[in-house]
Amino acid sequence: MLNTLAKETKGVRLVSVLTPVCMIGEVIMEMILPRLMSTIIDDGVTAGNLSVIYRVGGWMIVAAAVGLFFGVMGGVLGARASTGYARNLRRSMFKNIQTFSFANMDKFSTAGLVTRMTTDVTNLQNAYQMILRMAIRAPASMIIAMCMAFSIHAGLARIYLVAVIFLGVCLVIIMTRASRYFSDAFKKYDNLNESVQENVSAIRVVKAYVREDFESEKFKKASGNVQQLFLKAEKVLSYNAPLMMATVYTCILLISWLGARMIVLSGATEFTTGELMSMLTYCMNILTSLMMLSMVFVMITMSAASARRISEVLTEQSTLANCDKPFMEVKNGAVRFDHVCFRYKDDGRDVLSDISLNIRSGETVGIIGGTGSSKTSLVQLLPRLYDTTAGHVYIGGEDVRSYDLDTLRNSVAMVLQKNELFSGTIADNLRWGNKNATQQELEDACKQACADEFIERFPDKYETHIDQGGANVSGGQKQRLCIARALLKKPKILILDDSTSAVDTATDAKIRRSFAEKIPGTTVFIIAQRISSVENADKVLVLDGGRVSGFGTPAEMLATNPIYQEVYNSQTQGSGDFDEKGGEA
Repeated sequence: MLNTLAKETKGVRLVSVLTPVCMIGEVIMEMILPRLMSTIIDDGVTAGNLSVIYRVGGWMIVAAAVGLFFGVMGGVLGARASTGYARNLRRSMFKNIQTFSFANMDKFSTAGLVTRMTTDVTNLQNAYQMILRMAIRAPASMIIAMCMAFSIHAGLARIYLVAVIFLGVCLVIIMTRASRYFSDAFKKYDNLNESVQENVSAIRVVKAYVREDFESEKFKKASGNVQQLFLKAEKVLSYNAPLMMATVYTCILLISWLGARMIVLSGATEFTTGELMSMLTYCMNILTSLMMLSMVFVMITMSAASARRISEVLTEQSTLANCDKPFMEVKNGAVRFDHVCFRYKDDGRDVLSDISLNIRSGETVGIIGGTGSSKTSLVQLLPRLYDTTAGHVYIGGEDVRSYDLDTLRNSVAMVLQKNELFSGTIADNLRWGNKNATQQELEDACKQACADEFIERFPDKYETHIDQGGANVSGGQKQRLCIARALLKKPKILILDDSTSAVDTATDAKIRRSFAEKIPGTTVFIIAQRISSVENADKVLVLDGGRVSGFGTPAEMLATNPIYQEVYNSQTQGSGDFDEKGGEA
């Protein structure tokens, strides 16, 4: 984990090294000041020598100015190092997430990834700055102050040594107990973010069903869980300050009493007033350094859980990879499934079992089946969104695993069941299919998808702004824009996963006719619940429980397949949709 996180310091390593150097310089200047003050008191004030006061006072001003410079530079460089480190972490996480397969994405929730890139990175940024500054400054200050104290009077300095050992043991106990609560608390952030994200994205449904109170209560519970864990951790940490202050006051009392006693009994020969003042100053330096160290430990404890979560994303490797010498061209859209089985990794059963099909290039294949019959799972194997558990999928006569992944996916256009549009203009969204598409190509694709009908009614036409997620267009308009976007790829294979469910029957028929006329060489897979969407297909595949129930022309399926017959009869009689037959398929 540490090696993974250390790699992200690239670009900020120089300032990361200079920051602790500046902090050490500041500490050295601070440690010189008490000795200079001791000289002023003993050789200047007590002896009545004004020249010593001026000379040593001048050196104190110089030391303070140099220490101030180092302190300011340490703060500036530390800020640059920590913010640069946070930037690198977010960039690397986002870049790695883009390589994830669907199987990788199944391991992380959306809310969990958002938490990792925001809260967790912020925690690590703060910890990194604390390490560069306080984790260097505090030990250096404590060690130098301890050495200076021993050089003044070894006997009195032993009080500091005992105090340091005592506080060190107490800090270890406190940090060990608090770390467990912090680890659990940051996991609860995922639930908190998920609650917010789900509520905001589905706010129309929440208001339509008057569930604001329910959502508020759910958020209250999630935030309460985070509060309780942090409260437990803070209760443990609350022992830190009283222990620290009690130790500081005890040391001051002991040094003052023993030091004053030595001055009086020896007549200021064994121990002087200036040395006592220096010892008291070093006392505060030593114990303040311990307090700083305790803050560093708190921050490191809080960030340890975040570091592990970030490392999980950075080290996650895609389950999909190119072979050694991948094919860089897909010859045609011919598809063959050879005894294909597939299961999701967190599921112990096959969702697809022994699928064997042969589809010629340019054919249109309709796929129907009840909810949960794995229609979507089947077509997701074509662009390698998932890999088969057993068997092989061939496109253009070659196993899909032998193609370069980008080449394969550029040849297979897929309009997913859940349509997504991005904030920007209509033209911007369409050019996801082809970033170099001309205006004429955009218009042609929209005509094929029957999207031009509503685009031309917008005042700004193709420059009309689309809100995030396509919130300002209807479901049918969103589907047609997504189909047009897919057509711009000029794919060998086009997959429509229930992509015309929000489109009226007449428009659906127009879209299918345009496919036959405009892209006759493209193999088209149409997943649908309506018989009218697949009755003109070259072949119809009927799935039942992840197995092939029937495969042939629509006429053959109507004559031989009982599932297809039942759906056909129920829909042509106007009595319902696919699942009305009882949900057994």
